[in-house]
Amino acid sequence: MTEKVSPFVRERVDALLPLVRFEREAYDRYGVRRGLRNPDGTGVMAGLTRLGDVRGYYIKDSARVPAPGRLTYRGVDLDELTRGFLSENRSGYEETAYLLLFGELPDKKSLDALRAALSEYRELPQGFTEDMILAAPSRNVMNKLSRSVLALYSYDPQPETIGEDIAPELERALKLVARMPVIAANAYAAKRHYFDGESLHLRRSKPGLDLAENFLFLTRGAAYTKEEARLLDLCLVLHAEHGGGNNSTFACRVVSSSGSDIYSAVAAAVGALKGPKHGGANESAEDMLEHIKSGVSDWSDDDEVRTYLSKILKKEAGNGDGKIYGMGHAIYTLSDPRAALLRDTARALAEKKGVSDELRLIESVERLTPEAFAQSGHTPKTLCANIDLYSGFVYRMLGIPRDLYAPLFAAARIASLCAHRIEEIWGDARGGRIIRPAYKAIAPERKYIPMGERREIAINWL
Repeated sequence: MTEKVSPFVRERVDALLPLVRFEREAYDRYGVRRGLRNPDGTGVMAGLTRLGDVRGYYIKDSARVPAPGRLTYRGVDLDELTRGFLSENRSGYEETAYLLLFGELPDKKSLDALRAALSEYRELPQGFTEDMILAAPSRNVMNKLSRSVLALYSYDPQPETIGEDIAPELERALKLVARMPVIAANAYAAKRHYFDGESLHLRRSKPGLDLAENFLFLTRGAAYTKEEARLLDLCLVLHAEHGGGNNSTFACRVVSSSGSDIYSAVAAAVGALKGPKHGGANESAEDMLEHIKSGVSDWSDDDEVRTYLSKILKKEAGNGDGKIYGMGHAIYTLSDPRAALLRDTARALAEKKGVSDELRLIESVERLTPEAFAQSGHTPKTLCANIDLYSGFVYRMLGIPRDLYAPLFAAARIASLCAHRIEEIWGDARGGRIIRPAYKAIAPERKYIPMGERREIAINWL
């Protein structure tokens, strides 16, 4: 459906489009790395970090060789980190946030102190929910989340970063970690009330709950189990960090490099996460799964599933864009460690909730997609499932509405966003430089045309 705009704008579109479109050949001609990507799809090196290391291949004889995926937080392998708290049946997000922000794994005393601080900081400033969330609700929770983060600047008596002292910035970071899930839950309640016609139901955070438990309490009340809370906690850990080059983290670092405040930098990152190519990708994977569920009569029949996947690739099924969502990644080749951890951990709860058949169907999509690519005549390439193939299914299994999928991603990523910001501002011993890549200007030189000689555009104002 074409959106209604004024005739003044509509009648100028045809003249504008040729000016904003570029042929792909032009990028090659001028040596421009589209999307800051090298020709082989790897990212252009733009900085240094000690936070996250994402590995999915190695270089041999100048060629990229696929390898099992590996992700480390501050040098700690994600598999080992999650095994540590899962084996003890305890939550791990707060421990992960401590590692990202303070650089080391906490002992029990330090972790208890962090939990107490986060519990205290969950309380939003007086009047914030009424004035910033309920007074101006949004149909999109991510939009409200970004605006609310920006609005927190007004409630901070000293919001600007001053001097060399990192401590005040860490304090602001902890408050953001604590408040993001609360803002998301309140923004969702406002959206349901004002746009979906539901009753307005706001809950206060409950002391003593970890971040995942508190989020389930805010959105579902007491109707959740420990197993559900632990699975949501794992989702938060898996989304907590993914290197400095991902779109939202880079956005945060770009804004931070200009010397702007933490609220502006984080709000920009949330805006980036809102995009369907980034934080909203699991929703697309869920839509695709619904198409597969209705289009395949026997979910256990590999031939039928493979054939349907081939139809998706040929734009004959699904939403018609030819993409299999949740498959493939810019770095991971043979495997995404986050997807494997989430898939294997979710299996027990899927059995209890009676949706194991859906999980097996998703696993079939993961297993058969490479074959479907070959069957459809696509260029052979190494493909693995990424976390988006499973995270939407897990959120749905936990009773979390789609409106909160991307906000949960943002709430999980906030600790590392703040840590990357600190690296960007304080990490360069020579003094941080503003991030300022170059663009090749290819517009032809033109003469100025006097007003009386310019071409008129006929406009029907009726």
